[in-house]
Amino acid sequence: QVQVVESGGGLVQPGGSLRLSCVASGRIFSIIDMGWYRQTPGKQRDLVANITKGGRTHYGDSVKGRFTISRDNAKNTVYLQMNSLKPEDTAVYYCNANLFVVGGHDISDHWGQGTRVTVSS
Repeated sequence: QVQVVESGGGLVQPGGSLRLSCVASGRIFSIIDMGWYRQTPGKQRDLVANITKGGRTHYGDSVKGRFTISRDNAKNTVYLQMNSLKPEDTAVYYCNANLFVVGGHDISDHWGQGTRVTVSS
C-alpha cells in the first residue's frame, strides 16, 4: 500500500557533499514524520535526522552542524543534505516514514530499501 524509495547514494571523497532524497507514495492519508537512519555491518540502525510535518527537526549528535534534513510535504519527499562528509559516515542510509494510510486508524511505520553512501579517497 505504501512505498518508500531512497535515491542519491554513492561514493564521495572525505570533505565532500551528497544529497539523499526519499519519496513516500501509495495510499497515504497523512505523514506524521519522516527521517533518515543509517546502519553499518554488525551494528544497530541509528537515527541520523528526522523532521515532523510541521518542520521540527532532530539530529543525531554525530551529524549536527554537517547534515541538514528538509521536507516537501506536497511531494511526500524528504531530503538529507550531507556536507563535510567523513569516512565514518559510510553506511547504508534508510528512509523512514510514520504515517496514516487511507482508511487507517493507527500510525504505521514504513521503511525504504536503503541507499549506500561510501566516503573514501
